[in-house]
Amino acid sequence: MTVAARGSWSLRRRLVVGIVGLLAVVSVVVGVSSVVALRQTLMARLDEQVMDAASRAAGPLQGAPQAEGDQPGNRIGTLVLRTRDGVVVRAEYVTESGVDVELTDAQIAQLRALDLGQQPMTVDLGELGEFRVGARELPGRDDVAIAGLPTAEVTATTSNLALIFALVTLAALVVAALAGTQVVRVALRPLDRVTATARRVAELPLARGQVALAERVPDSDPRTEVGQVGAAFNRMLEHVESSLRARQDSEEKVRQFVADASHELRTPLASIRGYSELTRRSGLELPDDIVYALARIESESVRMTSLVEELLLLARLDAGQELAHGTVDLVPLIADAVSDAHAASPEHDWRIETGEDPLVVTGDANRLHQVVANLLANARVHTPAGTVVTVSLVRAGDDAVLTVADDGPGIPAALRPVLFERFARGDGSRSRGTGSTGLGLAIVAAVVEAHRGSVALESDSAGARFVVRLPLARPEQ
Repeated sequence: MTVAARGSWSLRRRLVVGIVGLLAVVSVVVGVSSVVALRQTLMARLDEQVMDAASRAAGPLQGAPQAEGDQPGNRIGTLVLRTRDGVVVRAEYVTESGVDVELTDAQIAQLRALDLGQQPMTVDLGELGEFRVGARELPGRDDVAIAGLPTAEVTATTSNLALIFALVTLAALVVAALAGTQVVRVALRPLDRVTATARRVAELPLARGQVALAERVPDSDPRTEVGQVGAAFNRMLEHVESSLRARQDSEEKVRQFVADASHELRTPLASIRGYSELTRRSGLELPDDIVYALARIESESVRMTSLVEELLLLARLDAGQELAHGTVDLVPLIADAVSDAHAASPEHDWRIETGEDPLVVTGDANRLHQVVANLLANARVHTPAGTVVTVSLVRAGDDAVLTVADDGPGIPAALRPVLFERFARGDGSRSRGTGSTGLGLAIVAAVVEAHRGSVALESDSAGARFVVRLPLARPEQ
């Protein structure tokens, strides 16, 4: 398993795996230590028995040669090899049925070849199995008694113990994993509540409007680690709430200022426009430079009036005002807007694609007409003559989808993220110097959002596509 895969584990999994892993290590250490200690104890006892058997086998020889070394007390499984003056006088093995069986020449040779010292050693005698053998030498002559006992009993005992430890350890690990999962789940339950609170906060609409963060983590006891996290999270929420409240107050002041300023500027701008137009049409003989200046004053006052009206509209939309609610059929609305755009710019190729069935939405007809008009004006202003502008309207589920597409030069990638922000303007590649205020698309976004819809941009070298989705009006039951 890679480090990256382990790094993606949850805290719950890490704790459970850590607990089970630690228990496994401790169990293995205890089990191995116990088995090794038991084997050493059993082998030490077996060595004592081997040396006792060797001592008995080294006793005085009596009777006939066939009975030499026939000493009582040899248990089942004992083997004895006795030599006298280099000659084997006894070589036998006691079987499980208590019968003495002669050792083979190969086994005798293997035993005599052993370099036996003061301590017994282990030797494998083939079909007889593994034996622990020891020797006693009689001083002053070549008289050796070798005795051995099988290690099968020691091996079986230690193997059984190891198996028991393995089974018990496995069962303990399973129980520890199940119990540890429950314990960790209960211990981390306060952390789950922190996560749930964070998710609820993440779903709150914090981007705009009045924000009230009533969510708090219930576990904030500073005496626990999770409580410290909860307390820190609550302090962060309080800080965010105060910051959002301050931001909202500042935005409200700015909106109110823009609305008040726009409202107050309309009257003097209308007066400037009216007086300049009145002076220009008075019939008096005025110098050409004065006539030009008056015309410029009149045109700039018109442009300034349009800007003020758009700012006032945005301010009222931000405040949730300026919208009338009724049923609006988008098909004739789009037809009228395209007709107006064709009259304003006949050098463009205007095309419309709508079905015959009406598509009715609930909203403000004038503002929705303004949305279409602004999108068409954007295509007219920022594309060269001869550009094909296609307006399509289709039904997509419960929405009406309006698309305004052109085959112009497209929109620069750097401008796309801020295109619907206020006073966003394109560079010279799309602008024809018509004095755009940069508020048209911002009004489109604000009006569509006020109608619970959405607007998106798709642009490449083949042109730009503005896609507006508006929820259709529900039929009366």
